[in-house]
Parts: sequence; C-alpha cells; structure tokens
Amino acid sequence: MESQRVVVVVEDVGAARAALQWAVRNFIRAGDCITLLHVCPPARSRRRRRSLRLGGFQLALAFRELCNGIAEAKVEIVVREGEVGETVVATVNQLAATTLVVGLHDKSFLYRSASPYERMRRVGCRVLGIRQHATARDGSFNAELTQIETINLHVDPDDALSGMAATSSAPAQGAKPKKKTMKSLYLQFFDTAPDGKSRVCKLCKKSYCMTTATGNLGKHLNNRHPGYCQLSEGETTQSTTPTSMPSRAKRSQPLARTRSQAQSQSQVQLQSQVQPQPQPQTVAKVRHQPKAKPAIDIDHVNWLLLRWLISSSLPASTLEDSMLIDSCRYLNPPVQLWPKEKAHEIVLQVFRSMKEDVKASLQCVSSRFSITLDFWTSYEQIVYLSVKCYWIDEGWALRKVLLDVRRIPYPCTGPEILQVLMNVLHEFNIDSKILACTHNNSQHAIHACHELRQELESRKLPFCYIPCAARMLKIIIKDGLENVRPVLSKIREFVLETNSNQDMMEDFMHWTEVYQEGSWKLPFDHSSNWSGDYNMLDVVKKAPNAMDNTIKKFEGVFGPRDWVLSSTEKSAVNSLHSYLEPFYKTTTNLCTCKIPTVGLVFFFMDHVIELINVCHDSTRQDWLKKIASDMSETAHNFASQAYNIYTFTAAILDPRIKGELIPETLNSTSNLEDARNQFVRDYSSTFEAVGNGYNTQDTTDGGDAFSFAEEIVRKRRRVSMITAADELSQYLAEPPAPISTDALEWWKGHSSRYPRLSLMARDFLAIQGTSLDPEELFTSKGDSMRKQHYCLPLSSIQATMCVKSWMQSGYQFNFQSTIIDFERLVESAVAPDAVDAPEFS
Repeated sequence: MESQRVVVVVEDVGAARAALQWAVRNFIRAGDCITLLHVCPPARSRRRRRSLRLGGFQLALAFRELCNGIAEAKVEIVVREGEVGETVVATVNQLAATTLVVGLHDKSFLYRSASPYERMRRVGCRVLGIRQHATARDGSFNAELTQIETINLHVDPDDALSGMAATSSAPAQGAKPKKKTMKSLYLQFFDTAPDGKSRVCKLCKKSYCMTTATGNLGKHLNNRHPGYCQLSEGETTQSTTPTSMPSRAKRSQPLARTRSQAQSQSQVQLQSQVQPQPQPQTVAKVRHQPKAKPAIDIDHVNWLLLRWLISSSLPASTLEDSMLIDSCRYLNPPVQLWPKEKAHEIVLQVFRSMKEDVKASLQCVSSRFSITLDFWTSYEQIVYLSVKCYWIDEGWALRKVLLDVRRIPYPCTGPEILQVLMNVLHEFNIDSKILACTHNNSQHAIHACHELRQELESRKLPFCYIPCAARMLKIIIKDGLENVRPVLSKIREFVLETNSNQDMMEDFMHWTEVYQEGSWKLPFDHSSNWSGDYNMLDVVKKAPNAMDNTIKKFEGVFGPRDWVLSSTEKSAVNSLHSYLEPFYKTTTNLCTCKIPTVGLVFFFMDHVIELINVCHDSTRQDWLKKIASDMSETAHNFASQAYNIYTFTAAILDPRIKGELIPETLNSTSNLEDARNQFVRDYSSTFEAVGNGYNTQDTTDGGDAFSFAEEIVRKRRRVSMITAADELSQYLAEPPAPISTDALEWWKGHSSRYPRLSLMARDFLAIQGTSLDPEELFTSKGDSMRKQHYCLPLSSIQATMCVKSWMQSGYQFNFQSTIIDFERLVESAVAPDAVDAPEFS
C-alpha cells in the first residue's frame, strides 16, 4: 500500500494536539511520512525572529513525541515564517502532501480569511479539520471529525468550514455533490442578514459570519444569554419573527439524533477513503443541549435586591427604575419586583425589629457608654443628627453601634438638639450610663452637650463632652493651605487632565524615569480632601521637571494652559510641603490606627501644637509666620475645650501614654489627685461588690443586730480603698508600653493584675477622641459617605442608615421575628427548595 504524506499544523493550543492524536489513532499508518509544520508570525528584529523560530521548533518536538507509537514512521519538522494561512497552503503544495490535518478552534487560521473557501481550493490535497471534545472519565480521548474536503469536489462556501459534524464523500464520476444545509436548534435564535453573509443574534443583535460553527453560536447563547432555552414564543426581539421553543424533553432527542447521524456519516466517509489499522474507533460523545436552570424564587430575588438597596443606601423607589426592571426580566422573565410601597414598608418593619434587638443587647452591657454626634444637611435642606454608642465588652473588644438618625426641627439650635438627643438616650434606656460625648465642634452642639451635663450632674451622674480632634486638625490644616489655594487649583487642573489622558500619564512616567523623580502611582488622587491636597503639593515638590515637560509637550495638543508654576509659586509650595509633611504623617497614623483612644489622639495633637510653635518661632517668611499664628490659635482653642479631668483619666489609663506622654498643660498634680479620688470613690469597693464599678450602695437594715456586721464591712472597705490606691500607684509607676501596643489587648492580659483599675479602664478607654472615623475626613472615603447622606430622602434615611449600620455591627437581619439568612438565599439559586422565604401580606 502506498505511503501517505501527512502535514500536521502545529499550534500551541489543545485542539492542535487533539487533531494529531486523532490522526495517529485513526488515520496514519506505518511507513507514512509526517511533516509537523509550525508557522511563526513575522518579526522585525533578528532576535525576535530567532526566539519565535526556537519556540516553534521546541513546540514541534513536543508534538513529535505523540508520533512515537507509529512503526517506521518518518517524522520531520518544518518551521517557517509568514502569514499562517498562506504559508500552510504554499508548504502543503510544495511538499505534494496527500492530507492536511488541522485542529479547529475559535482562533484557527481557517476562520481568519474573508473567503476561507477560496483558500482551501488552492490546497492540492484532502483537508481534515478536527474539533476537540471533553475528555472521558476513563481518560480516553474524544474528538469529532468536523470537516473532510477534497479539492476536486465543488463545495458551496456556506458548507465549507461550517463547524458541523459533516463530511463530503467522493461522488461518482461527473456527478455534482449535493448541497447540505445547516440544521441546528441554535439557529432558531439567529436571523440571516439581508446581504446573506452573516447571522444576527435575535437577543443582542451580535453578528457572526455565515461560516461560524453552530457550536460557537451555542457558546454565544450559553455565555451571553443564560436561560435562553426558557424563553417562550414572542420573547425574543420584536424586530424578528418569533420562533417557538420546544420543550426540554422534545429538544434533546432531535439534537442527539442529528449529531449521531453526522458522526456516522463522518466515519463512513473516513472508511471509504482510508483503511486504518485495526484499532478501536473513537466515537465522539453527543453534546446535549444545556439544561435549563431551575426556577428562581421571586421573593428570594426581592430580598437580595432589598439588601443591595440598604447596603448601597438607596431609596425603595429604586426598585421601580425601568432599566433595573428590564435587566431583571432579561435574566429571568417571570421575575416581578416589589413595588416601592411594599419594599419601604418591609424596610420599616425590619428597622423596628432590629431596633428591639439593639435595645436588648445594650441592656446586657455592664460598663459605661460613650457617644458621638454627627450632623449633616440633605438635598431636602433637612438637618440630621446621628448618635453612635461605644463601649468595651468583657472580652476587651471595642464595640460600636448606631443608635439612631433623627431630624433636627427648625431652627436647629442647641435646645432642639438636646431634646432629640435626650429622646434617643431615653428610648434606648442608657441615659444614666453615659460617661462622655464627642461632638462635631459646632456651637449648637456644644450648647446641647453643656445642658446635658447639667442635667446628668443634677442626678449625681458623671459626664463630660469634648470636641472632635480630627475635625479640629482638619481646620488647622485648612488654615495652613489658605494662602496657596490658587496654586493648588492650577495643580489640580493638571492632575485631572493627566488622569483622563493615557498619553499624558505615560509621558509623565517617562519624564520621572529620565529625571529620577521617584515612582508614582497613577492615576493621581485628586479628591478635595486633605489627602488630595497633599498629593498636589507632592507632585510639585518631588516631580517638578516631569510636570513641566509634560505640560510643554501637550500645550500644542490642548492649547496654552495656565498650568506652569512660576519660580515664586514653586518656592512657596516647597516650603509649605516641608512644613505640612509631619501633619500628613499624623493624619495617616490616625486613619490607620485601630483604636484612636483619647490618650493617643492627645499625643498626636500635642505634637501638632509643638510643630506649629516651632514654625512660628523659627521661620523668617512673613506669610508662613501668619499661617502658623492662625493654626496656633485653633490648636489652643481645642486644648482649652478638650482638656479636663475625664480626658486626663482616659489618657493615663492608656498603657502607652500614662503620665509620661500626656501634654504638659494637661499633666498636673491636681488632675492626678482628682483622678485618684474618683477611682477610690467609684471603683474602690471589693471586686465582688463593685460589679460594674458604679452605683454601689449599702444594703443593711436598721437594728442593733447588724451593727457589728456593719463595722466589719466598713473596716474591710477601708482596707480595700488602700489596696485600690496601691493598684493605681503601681500601674503608674511602671514604664509605658511601646506605642505600637494594642491598648485593649494590654488590658486584657493585665486585668487580673489590676482587677479594680481594669473596670475603670473599660469605662474611660471607650471615650472617643473623634466624632467620626478620621478616614472619612482626610481621605476620599468620606466622599461616598457624604453622597449617601445627601441623597437619601426623609422617608427612608432613618431606616436605611440604621439597618445598614446594624448589619455591619453584626446584628442579624430580622423581619417580624424571622432571621433572613442571605447566604442561604444565594445558595437557593442552586437548590431552590432548600430555603423558604418569609411570608407576609
């Protein structure tokens, strides 16, 4: 029998390897000559061409190992450079090959040509296009003979490279082969374009060439339109004629039958042209239509959407957005979203249920609370107050929870704020356990806190209020930037233009490398917060040459821009950058600090005051001296409001601060004595009698029978007071812990050593030095928070913000005493019967 000359196209894809494996097992005989052909893409440089040819040769060597099982087979490797299709055709004709073996895949060179049929007509041999299928469980290889074409036959371009499991057997002499038409259920979702050269998806209007395999059309439907098989008649696009879909049971049978017939025809054609070695035939596995997804519980979808609304701080009216409704129906046509009235009512019910849970949890807390106040104005010009509560639990973990969000009635002054605040504290039944309040530094808030202190002191309850250190620091920095605002505006214009232009970013990075001006993370931070302002100064200070060269290059593109800074402006920016750099480090440490205790915040603020004083005394520039003077006035105003006996006690109970790192103006002998007296008075009872460390009273009845017992109790209490005083003295006598120490972890490990003092520490370390997260003031994180505060309407702001905060604090989503487990709701998409949604009217 005459030997064959087989050319196998070598590509670094699984389909090419599968094609060679199929040919070795079913087609190539002993003594055949096998040419492994790899085509490298053209390259300009000699090194690149050499690298590509070497990689192609190594790839062909790996293919050669697949031919080792063929007896007396002659295997040669040919590596050529050029366009893949033209090079393959030229090489096959040059070698006078009898068969060309090609692995079919989505990026095959056979699909790249505008007219693949004309290209195949120039191949003077038979072409075997083989498509790979999944590997069987037993490890056996599965492939489908996708295309067998003989150059002497006339085949219509619609059938050439169609991707169907079809063959063209050799007809009788002079007979014209019968034209085949593509038959696939996937084609029901595609229309033929008017030009007859492409198919258009009815669902998304994406166009495919007429020669695209139906398997690829099926992949498009599965990936882009999951659940397409559930569409009923008339649910495709209205511009096309709707095609009715058969049921799943009726659809799989004709599809399997069609592919089985195609595979049988392929095997018959192969046997009629070649006589393979006696070895088992490889039969392609039938790929059934993807199974339809199980029906999705509509209530589950609505609950998940409700969680999304709350987490994103969106009103219930979002559910009536037409684009959202269309998107949900596109994914699952039967879905019916809740009307906004129903969603709003459910959110209110969840709010009321979770509020009771929060109340119950606060009643179980044994230590004192500290609260923080925050104010803002919405787009409706309504002033709101949010009250957050902080405490340290018995495991020495700082806990916080948003108590409520309330509207402040007009005229929004101190009395109105006090009334709203008292209502919140009474509602949660914690008004007698409040130790401190951190406000937002406004005069109305200060007035309300002053009245609250008088109210609590009349009831013999200790209370203090302090300003927010982060807000005060922001005001100090704002004073420092006041004189360079016009310069910052110029720099911000350059930064905004650079962030929006890829060429400018690349050019800026190029010049930073040329001038060795450091590495930069692009795009720049251009927020209006302190982090963005400092980034503007940083660009001018550390990359002035890169900035100037980038501006000069792009002036010709955008026209002259007023971005170039004068030497005087650059000098001012450099001086201010050096002065404000320690402030930036301070704010960065505050933002990254796990727990900004009062002691740590005072430590940073004392450092800021020291920096301001040094600049004021040492600088010779009048404008900088004036800036330092304004900043110093603001800083001393903070110290006069924040320094008191309560904050002193909170500072010394921070094991990193104690008495050594407290500001000098706060560290006095009188404050220490007052703190000691307060400790002895409120926390000096025996450990068993103290309980939570306050409100300890004698519980003796009248009568002489108990006079002797009372005397013993008083004696023991006097001993206990001495022991307690020794506890505080011993604690303060020890050196402070390293500044990197976690204060609460330190107390957790030393609470047994200081049993009474640890009770006091739990109360005072919960006092907050800032009224809100410093990151919300100094970084871009605050932008999103302010947008949410501004955009929510009055009808939903309270319930939405509270439920969102309570979920973040670990409280369960509670609806009418039913816990909604969202993780199980998501799992129900796979097993819909596993979760039952709550029922409601």
